[in-house]
Amino acid sequence: MTQPGHLYGIGVGPGDPELMTLKAVRLLDRVAVVAYLGPEGGDSSARAIAAEFIPAGRTEIAIAMPMRPGREPVEIYDKAAGEIAAHLEDGRDVAVLCEGDPFFYGSFMYLHDRLGGRFPCTIVPGIASITACAAAAAVPLVRRDATLTVLPATLDDPSLEARLANADAAAIMKVGRHLARIRALLERLGRIEGAFYVERATRPDQRVRPLAQLAAPDAPYFSMILLPERSKS
Repeated sequence: MTQPGHLYGIGVGPGDPELMTLKAVRLLDRVAVVAYLGPEGGDSSARAIAAEFIPAGRTEIAIAMPMRPGREPVEIYDKAAGEIAAHLEDGRDVAVLCEGDPFFYGSFMYLHDRLGGRFPCTIVPGIASITACAAAAAVPLVRRDATLTVLPATLDDPSLEARLANADAAAIMKVGRHLARIRALLERLGRIEGAFYVERATRPDQRVRPLAQLAAPDAPYFSMILLPERSKS
């Protein structure tokens, strides 16, 4: 009986290939199959990050993902899990690439839900976008006993306002088309001064601006607003 293959969820970091871990690079050199998500009709960001570490001749599974709001597209993950499972059942190890960290807003978690209980699985953590953005902006987020609140920009204004009310520091992720709305909310709450906008952290087209100086009406998906720890005085 064939031993099942091993499933790896590999965090490839925020964008700079030099920020991939040694473990991620080592595993990519030995697995038989590499899978990754990408937008329908577009290139996979995760694969682009890891490209130089994927040896020629590897079997690749490109998972085309519709970019739409709402719950994860169950049928896409079911189909991808079935394709990956076929390789694992035949004894081939599979690495699934994931931007940032696999278990921090990572797409891999939905495949892990479907496959993690059936096959041996290892999660390789990656540098998360939140720490990459803080480094890009040179903004310390929290210190000592302060707390950090992580929020998706997709929440409505009342939900964001309620969670920000007692937040020492905050990171607002998935800004995209919500930029103008979030900027207006923070201005109304008196939290815009000291806030930073970061897009595509660690990538060649990285951009960092004080949020108060940003006039653009929208932002790319890979963008974040950082609210550093506010004064206790």
